[in-house]
Amino acid sequence: MTALPGETPGTVGTDTPQDTVSPPEAGAEGPEHAEAPDASDAPDGPDASAASDPSDASDAPAASEGGESSGTPADADDDAKGEAEAEADADAAPAEAAPAAELSEAQAELAAQRELRERIEKRKAEKAAPIAAGTGLSGTAADLLAAVRAVESGEKAGTAFFDRPAAAPASRRPAPAAAQPPRPPAPEAVPTERTATPEALDAVRAVLTEGGAPEALARPAVGALGEQAAELLRTDPWQLLSVPGVRPEQADGFARALLGADCGPDDGRRTAALVGWLLERAALQGHTALDAEAVRRALAERAVGDPEAAVRDAVEEGVALVFQEGEEPSTDDAGAADGEADEAGDGEAGDADVAREPVQMLLGLDRYALAEESLADGLARLVNTCEKAADWAEAAASAPGPSAAELIRTTAAAGLVAHSGGEAARAEPAALIAAARGLGLRALGATHSEDGRRRLAAATGDPDTAVTLSGLLSGAQGPGRDEDGALALDLLVVLDAPQLDVEGAAVLVEALADGARLVLSGDPGVLGSAGAGRVFADVLASHACPQVVSRTPDPGPIGELVSGIGIGELNQVDAPGKEVVIVPVRDAGEAVHRTVQLVADSVPRAFSIPAEETQVITVGHGGAAGTRALNEALKQRLNPGPGRFGGFDPGDRVVHVPAPGRAVPGVVLSADAEGLRLDCGGVPVVVPQERVESSVRHGWALSAHQAAGMRWPAAVVVLPGDAAQGLSRPWVYTAFGRGERHLSVVHGVDQALPHAVAQVPAQERTTRLRPLLEALPTPDAAS
Repeated sequence: MTALPGETPGTVGTDTPQDTVSPPEAGAEGPEHAEAPDASDAPDGPDASAASDPSDASDAPAASEGGESSGTPADADDDAKGEAEAEADADAAPAEAAPAAELSEAQAELAAQRELRERIEKRKAEKAAPIAAGTGLSGTAADLLAAVRAVESGEKAGTAFFDRPAAAPASRRPAPAAAQPPRPPAPEAVPTERTATPEALDAVRAVLTEGGAPEALARPAVGALGEQAAELLRTDPWQLLSVPGVRPEQADGFARALLGADCGPDDGRRTAALVGWLLERAALQGHTALDAEAVRRALAERAVGDPEAAVRDAVEEGVALVFQEGEEPSTDDAGAADGEADEAGDGEAGDADVAREPVQMLLGLDRYALAEESLADGLARLVNTCEKAADWAEAAASAPGPSAAELIRTTAAAGLVAHSGGEAARAEPAALIAAARGLGLRALGATHSEDGRRRLAAATGDPDTAVTLSGLLSGAQGPGRDEDGALALDLLVVLDAPQLDVEGAAVLVEALADGARLVLSGDPGVLGSAGAGRVFADVLASHACPQVVSRTPDPGPIGELVSGIGIGELNQVDAPGKEVVIVPVRDAGEAVHRTVQLVADSVPRAFSIPAEETQVITVGHGGAAGTRALNEALKQRLNPGPGRFGGFDPGDRVVHVPAPGRAVPGVVLSADAEGLRLDCGGVPVVVPQERVESSVRHGWALSAHQAAGMRWPAAVVVLPGDAAQGLSRPWVYTAFGRGERHLSVVHGVDQALPHAVAQVPAQERTTRLRPLLEALPTPDAAS
């Protein structure tokens, strides 16, 4: 690897790593979920350095970039790193009743659950006094209740609640007997926040002021809790934890200010909110469920005196659901096993006990539980309803390569296929799509980003064969729906499959008709989805479908470097054309200076790649060399201006995040009364004024999660010294693979880089999809 003219050459060694970087603690947010996003960014996880602000995932108006005074619910940025390590460790389960000494652990758990159900029924029967309806509701349920009451009282007309189109259904499509007419494709719209009336905002501001919380939380509070937010916050101040960016100690202070001596650490309202908050935090880190003991430990760390009772109450109140992973022995099975053990003798009885796997108890939010179960059922439906006698032999014979031919043959015989490979392997799904369309099938490819869509369309030679996943589901792109409400497709190939979160995947699979084929294609080495779940990894691990592993290597020095990183090796590569350049720096200030120099001068001069086609990628958003600092320096050099449009000027490179997990690069055109006008890859986008601060950031520098699924002619990866703790193999693999022709590495982490590549793999996420898929009958068994 060489240096550009005028740069000091450096090397990336593979020496024995120093002990300065330790892998994340168990239960902490995994390295693949590392960068902490801005208010608008999907949560990336602890790839961020200690100086970055991992709670930017919830960087709503609660925590502006200017910062808030310490101790208020707004300052949710700077110490969220430690919080992610201390609290993401949390997993919960229902309270355990003390079983008889002779019961096994599994039987004890089952007995505890039966006792819990009995107590729930008894408690319901004892509640004879009238209860104020709706006092425990929040979010959509609270909105619906408020709407019904407003109409019944005559305060509002029923039509007042139909001022915006209904969202596309996310549940299973209707059966053919109740088919709905197909919907015409609609333009993709920017999501709008829940409408907040001036009266609701004023009421919430009054409660926030009374509790010592900043008024800036009013709008996000209404967005999270609905029109009844003021009433909910006054009766249950810990509902403030539903607002992004608010931490438990801040909600505790708010509650003390409102309730005084009437609240304590074991207040049921507090413990229920804490359980929900722990599960929401876990979802930001990619988990869809948490193990039992860890949540109890996390509650104990937050001064909850009886964590088991707290979890039990949270389950009774419907805050969380309880799941059991593993086989639960029946009474007869347990008795038979005990009898066999007695006959076999002490030694063999011990072996039987060792062989018996303990039952794992998980706690999760209903939204993710339903999504995983729906996704598992939907994938099984595709596997079992596909017509597998299709003859695609001729199409496979004319495929451009052996891996493409294998993918075509495998897809012909299966309803669900997993395809894995690097950047060059994307040509194989393109060949599959072209072959299927040549056979008269309705085949389409969906990508994570607009950039990926353009690259897929170029590979197939037909722009009609490629859509973005969001555009397909919204109806803005693709063939629309058939008479049954399903996508009018025979074959859908999803590229960038590791970016699929469980909720998005469930919606997608539910939209596919019986008999359709689905191919999930992606690179297992890249960072996982910004949302909860690990769909692609779980499908691969469950062996629920045929798998095709590409044998097409990524070409050139960058491809060679990235391929080595994928197997844990950081190798020297021969780069005669300066395709890979290492720029060593001493500190973060020098890192920013050299980055600006590379983007503005060195790369354009040496490779004729203009600054607007070079993407800077760094570990976190905060810190002296995070995206904020780099974007400020790059704006001053490349497009200086006063920021007259809410901090932006025409010509600014930005990234628009219309929804968590979606980062859309664009350029500012202008602004008017409707909002900020952007050009996002040739698509005009208007971001309403109230959403600009939370969903638009300057985009010369991005996090690796924001950059996933996209590529640029040149990439500059910035690794300042304070980024060492945020590095992992998936992060390095993803960041280094974003450049097509050139990669510059601004290197200031010394031996932390080879250490991360060799010894910090992807952190596991706790999910339920894999066991759900493994429990499904195979096609042979089903037949």
